[in-house]
Amino acid sequence: MSISANLAEAFRKRRYEKAFIAKLSDSEGECAETQTWLDFARDCEYINSDTCEKINQEYEHVIGMLVNMIKSPEKWSI
Repeated sequence: MSISANLAEAFRKRRYEKAFIAKLSDSEGECAETQTWLDFARDCEYINSDTCEKINQEYEHVIGMLVNMIKSPEKWSI
């Protein structure tokens, strides 16, 4: 939830480049936090390793998109 909420805030602040980047960075951090919780879930056997790996790969893809947005904020500004 926090990831998408930060993205929504970033989108609304896209006319202010530094604020936009800050919110995207917050989203990236929330993705990393979620990956940590996935590792805990796997280690506590709430989910299996295959499921954990699949979800982690999806989060890596999201992080990659966020990094690309952070590198080129002008593509998103209004």
